[in-house]
Amino acid sequence: MKKNLLVAQSGGPTAAINATLAGVISAANEREEIDKVYGALYGIQGVLQERFIDLNQIVDTEEKLEKLRVTPAAALGSCRFKLSPIEKDDSQYRQIVDIFHRNNIGYFVYIGGNDSMDTVAKLAKYCSDNCIDDIQVIGGPKTIDNDLVGIDHCPGFGSAAKYIAAVFAELEQEMCVYDTKSVIVVEMMGRHAGWLTAAAALADAANVDVPYLIYLEERPFSIDRFIDDLNAKLKDYDAVMIAVSEGVHDENGVFICESVAASKGVDVFGHVQLSGTGKILENAIKDRIGCKVRSIELNLLQRCASHILSATDIEESMLLGENAVKLAVSRQSGLMSSLRRVSDSPYRVVYEGVDIQKVANAEKKIPQNWINKAGNNVTQECINYLRPLVAGEMSCKFKDGVPDYMILK
Repeated sequence: MKKNLLVAQSGGPTAAINATLAGVISAANEREEIDKVYGALYGIQGVLQERFIDLNQIVDTEEKLEKLRVTPAAALGSCRFKLSPIEKDDSQYRQIVDIFHRNNIGYFVYIGGNDSMDTVAKLAKYCSDNCIDDIQVIGGPKTIDNDLVGIDHCPGFGSAAKYIAAVFAELEQEMCVYDTKSVIVVEMMGRHAGWLTAAAALADAANVDVPYLIYLEERPFSIDRFIDDLNAKLKDYDAVMIAVSEGVHDENGVFICESVAASKGVDVFGHVQLSGTGKILENAIKDRIGCKVRSIELNLLQRCASHILSATDIEESMLLGENAVKLAVSRQSGLMSSLRRVSDSPYRVVYEGVDIQKVANAEKKIPQNWINKAGNNVTQECINYLRPLVAGEMSCKFKDGVPDYMILK
C-alpha cells in the first residue's frame, strides 16, 4: 500500500533550505511508493499540532518548484522546539506516531541543523526501540554554520559564504576611496565554529591590495594581540579588513561579547545568544589606535540573501533532498542524507546516508592546521576547501524589479 510523505523544516533559515524541500517534493512525486506529499508548518511543533498542508496541490508545476528552489528562509516555517527525553516522557513520541498512522504517513523527512538532527535521532530511536517499522525517519541537513558532522559541507553554507565574500569585496572598494588610515570590522555568525568567518578569505587580494585579519572561534582570542596585529598591518597599509566570529573567546573560554550576551539569555536548547563582538573591537580600536573604524554585524543578512546564491549550493541542496526520499523509500530509517567529497579538481561529490546517531549533538570545527600559526588568517588548504562551494551564480526570481518568492503557508 502506498504511504504519504511528510516533510518539515526547523532551526535557523538559510538561502538553500527550500532547495532541499524542492528536492524532496520532486523526488517524492516520482516514486510509486509515495501517494501524497504533506508539509508540516513550523517544524516538529506543527507535527504535534497536525498543521499539515498538501504540497502536491500548492507546488503543482515545474515553474513553482523552481521558484521555491531559489526562495530563501523556511517556506514551511520553522521552530526551535526540543522534544522531551524519551526516558523521562515518551508521550510526545506516542502522539507523533499516532498522528503519522492516522494520516497514513510512512516517510518523514526533517530538514534542519544540529538540533533538528537531535529530533530525528530521538524519533528514529523511539520507532526502532518500539518495533515501529512502518515509519521511516530521515534527516535533511541544513545550516549556514557548516558544523554538522558526517557531511563534507552543509546546504546553505555555500550561499552564505558567497554572500560574505561578495560583501568583503565590495567593502574593499569603499575603503580605497580615501587615503586615511581606516579599518572595517565585520562580525559573522558562528557560535562554536568559524566556517562563515573563514569565507572572508575568498575575497582576500581578489581585487585590491587591502590586507585581511581573520579571527575564528577555533583559536583563543586576545584583544592585546589583536591590537598588535592591526598596528603591524597599519604600518604598511592605509586600510585593513577584519573578519571575526561572533563566538571568539579568550584562553579561559569566556566569550569576548559575554557581557553583551548575558542580557540576552539562552534559547530552548541552552545556546547563548551572541552578538556585540564587532562593536567591542571597534571601540578597542578607537581607544587604543584612534584611526577611522566601523563595525558591521552581518547577522541575518548572511543567511537570507537570495540575490547572490551559489549555484553549487542550490544544486547540491536539491539533490540532498532527493537523496533523502531515496533513503526513506529504501526503508533506511535513522539516517541523514549526506554528501562526500571525492575530489577537489575536478570538484565532485557522491550522495549517501550516514547514521543519525553519529550526527546528532556533535559539531564540526575548522581543523587547526587550516589556521595560520599567528591565528589571524586561514591557510591555502582551507581556501581550497571553500572555493568550490561558492562556484556558479544563481538568483531568486524577480518581478517588477524586486524579488518574487514562493509562499506556502
